[in-house]
Amino acid sequence: MRDGDSSILRPEHPAARPLATLVAEFGLESRGPVEGVEITGITLDSRGVLPGDLFVGLRGAHRHGAALAVAARDAGAVAVLTDAEGAALEEVAASGLPVVVVESPRDALGDISAWVYRTREHAPLMLGVTGTNGKTSVSYLLHGMLTQLGLVAGLSTTAERAIGDLAVTSELTTPEATEIHGLLARMRESEVRAVTLEVSAQALSRRRVDGLVFDVVAFLNLSRDHFDDYADMDEYFEAKLPLFSPDRARRAVVSLDTEWGQRVVDSCHIPVTTISSRDGVAADWNVRVTEETVEYTAFELTGPDGRSVASRVGIIGRHMAANAGLAIVMLVEAGFELEAIGHVLDRDGELIARLPGRVERVSGDRGPVLYVDYGHSPDAFLVTLDAVRHVVPGRLIMVFGADGDRDTGKRGEMGRIASEGADVVIITDYNPRFEEPAGIRAALLEGAASAAHPAEIHEVAQQRDAIRLAVSIAREGDGILWAGPGHEDYIDVQGQKIPFDAREEARQALREAGWE
Repeated sequence: MRDGDSSILRPEHPAARPLATLVAEFGLESRGPVEGVEITGITLDSRGVLPGDLFVGLRGAHRHGAALAVAARDAGAVAVLTDAEGAALEEVAASGLPVVVVESPRDALGDISAWVYRTREHAPLMLGVTGTNGKTSVSYLLHGMLTQLGLVAGLSTTAERAIGDLAVTSELTTPEATEIHGLLARMRESEVRAVTLEVSAQALSRRRVDGLVFDVVAFLNLSRDHFDDYADMDEYFEAKLPLFSPDRARRAVVSLDTEWGQRVVDSCHIPVTTISSRDGVAADWNVRVTEETVEYTAFELTGPDGRSVASRVGIIGRHMAANAGLAIVMLVEAGFELEAIGHVLDRDGELIARLPGRVERVSGDRGPVLYVDYGHSPDAFLVTLDAVRHVVPGRLIMVFGADGDRDTGKRGEMGRIASEGADVVIITDYNPRFEEPAGIRAALLEGAASAAHPAEIHEVAQQRDAIRLAVSIAREGDGILWAGPGHEDYIDVQGQKIPFDAREEARQALREAGWE
């Protein structure tokens, strides 16, 4: 890999493209000599500049990104792309770099990045997944099946970016357009044939997926989240709809498990197939759970003309069966034969997928069953508590906190749902960021106390102490759900990312308590 940010995957052997051709083909304004200048990459981050890059300067909340033009030049940037305000900055003139001026760099970023990396040429199969909950799970399930089918597959999720066996940790659910197209170019070098990409509402609002056309996109569900970015549910819903238009995707698979699914169908401008895991819902495909254990969930998927496939997935929860069924239907809509999918699932005994921090069991065969999960919204709490309740005979103990500097209105509901669904709740810190942790816990405690049938409630500030309390009061047959941290390996406090791995901390707590 070329030098640069190790969390960003870019082509190792980039092909140079003439800056003058970019200016001519897009009809852009340029200042300074562009003839003879060749670009091999594009980036928004001056810290991630590689030699040959086109550095993009955007207006930020506190300063204009183009003010970092000199630093970008020193790192190897060969030109600057910015707006008129950025082009007028003294720092841009001081850099001595040629400048390409566009009215809105953000709006132009996707198409220009696609041009720089040639990602529209010989594009792989593109699969996109959106919804409030389950995007990461469906993405990993797709990735797993594609691998089982013998394809070299690529992946971009909240947890990580992956090309075959190579993976790096993600910073954003959906990366910036510059990163996505660089990632796709790197995947092309590795002969990736199919790519799965999580698509958040923010990614659509901030045009991170511009320049991409998906072969199949999916809508999972919608529930309260991200009200720090969107005023209400309707605005949040409207932010997701552009994914279901002809300039973004060719076909859609929509779950009717929430009322929002039918609204997507009614607004969809591309061919759509529906799926549901609920009784009495008229959908093209239906998922039925056939068995639930602490280790797996078995299901049957039935579609048009009575076609069906039965298998299991090594994660608990009826919602995981619904996710697996939706992933299978996405592949069918992408052109794979249902019989071929069923064959590899039968051959391997199940749908093989690794889902880091998604209802991930970290306990052994003895003692309480302990799951670590990434869920951090009211609806995620609801479905995951239900999943654990279905497979543990004893008490259910839940450890959780809430994000600081994020949607504060959901905290009371998170506390209430946890208290209704668990026998014991232990409220702790999560990622307080720049908020006072005690205030976050107070909102969760108030919500927990408001439950119609409240659980036994504890407040333990430190997560290490909270999980040890949970393990100390748990017995054989009990279940522990630690919700929030999932795959993350840090705690965000006052802008500092302090190393912390909840999965390893949970294992250590079990070992200290004498459970293998």
